[in-house]
Amino acid sequence: MEIVIPNRLATLGHPQRLALFRLLMRRYPDRVPATELAQALALKPNTLSTYVNALMQAGLVTQERVGTSRRYAIDMNAARETFDYLLHECCRGRPEMCSPLGTKEPAKKDHKYNVLFICTGNSARSIFAEAILRKEAGDRFAAYSAGTQPRSKPNPYALEVLAQKGHDTSVLEAKALSVFQGDEAPDFDFVFTVCNQAANEECPAWTGQPVSAHWGMPDPVKVEGSDAEKSLAFQHSYGALLNRIKAFTALPIASLDRIALQKAIDDIALKNEGTIA
Repeated sequence: MEIVIPNRLATLGHPQRLALFRLLMRRYPDRVPATELAQALALKPNTLSTYVNALMQAGLVTQERVGTSRRYAIDMNAARETFDYLLHECCRGRPEMCSPLGTKEPAKKDHKYNVLFICTGNSARSIFAEAILRKEAGDRFAAYSAGTQPRSKPNPYALEVLAQKGHDTSVLEAKALSVFQGDEAPDFDFVFTVCNQAANEECPAWTGQPVSAHWGMPDPVKVEGSDAEKSLAFQHSYGALLNRIKAFTALPIASLDRIALQKAIDDIALKNEGTIA
């Protein structure tokens, strides 16, 4: 351990390797193709390979082959072990130095949780999530959504699906992420990215240290074909998010510590597949 941890920290000391590590952290629990990583970080394939190999040798990243594709993911146990070691060492006798980094628990009792869903255009997936959470558990959660590059308005197919499911679409609009970065913005308890591109981008550091997770899924807006085929893609996206949000709202949030809650939310992305609802 005395050798492993310094080697890991030294590996993360390189700016590009750290950027790769942070991107994979944002995408966890996804296994991300090498081509997507290279594109997101503007790296040549051979340069990316060098950085990934260094992180793998340090034990921080795992590789999986899918056909001819190589996909990478954070080894969360190794990452947690590394930073737990660092924090425990630096906090000896001075807990005030490190406790703000990761010990904040979600608010308890009668608190209404603020939840933000982020995607690129804020026209479909994040709009679905906002509407579903508001309908499923609006008494316990305040739901918001935003886009890193928002469209001018929600996608008409998305609004059609929501109307069919009995949602009030009059309150839905496409919004920029900057709307929630001012002094008047709510403090969020949870922040979810629901598209890979948004997770690949550097997002702001949110005040209050919300629990964050990545619930990536295919973009129905990009589906081509007949109106029926496009509508079906939006139905699938709605169903996937409905499953995940139902699982999320069923969690005993007030009784879970932060680590257990984070794991439960990450597991939702793995266990809940999209279905037409």
